[in-house]
Amino acid sequence: MSSTPITLTEMGTGRPAIILHGGGGPATVVMIATHLGKSMHAIEPTHPGWDASPRPDSIASIPDYAALYLGLLAERHLSDVLVVGSSIGGWIGSEMATRDDSNRISQLVLIDAVGIDVPGEPMTDFFALDARGVAEHSFHDSERFYVDPSTIPPEQVALRQGNMATMRAVAGDPYMHDPELQPKLSTVAIPTLVLWGDSDGVATPAYGDAYARSFGNARFEVIPNAGHLPHIEQPAATFAAIDAFIAR
Repeated sequence: MSSTPITLTEMGTGRPAIILHGGGGPATVVMIATHLGKSMHAIEPTHPGWDASPRPDSIASIPDYAALYLGLLAERHLSDVLVVGSSIGGWIGSEMATRDDSNRISQLVLIDAVGIDVPGEPMTDFFALDARGVAEHSFHDSERFYVDPSTIPPEQVALRQGNMATMRAVAGDPYMHDPELQPKLSTVAIPTLVLWGDSDGVATPAYGDAYARSFGNARFEVIPNAGHLPHIEQPAATFAAIDAFIAR
């Protein structure tokens, strides 16, 4: 068994699906887990270091998270696994797919994932943004999703600051990518769906298209009127795309 404790939220039965959150923490993908949990066994980890969970020294990079979750799949003897990853979670999922020597993963869904460098399409420096900037870059309808920091309870502010500190530690240098990842993606043969919000200001749709073309067997779909988290802004369209992909 893994020596690294992992906080897991699980729901539903059937084919396993692991849902990997981005920098905003597990709350940002709970709606995906809830949707998939209606017809599958949805497993949503909290990445060690997020939401005040412990992060041992052995978890110092995105590949370390990928190895951790592949270990989880092996410990549970899971196969035919659907991996869904949002933002940094998509980076983890991509890394898992390149390392899946036991062929446990059968489908991969990336939602506005980061993790590669695309010349001419630089990612926004998320760490340099204030709350208004985060909303404007992350959402199509930024006014709807902007939250005034002065209205957030201190404990929630501390949690968010901790999440950002963890993200900077594991993904800040080089910024939000691994130079070794993209060349390996062409070896991933499993069906892959790359979903992208058409208004993503963190990583552009052109970045997403390049990400999809890096895989050996990927489909790229744009979600209209959505930013970096299309499953939050446009859940119906996002879930319809995922459901159709799973059914294939």
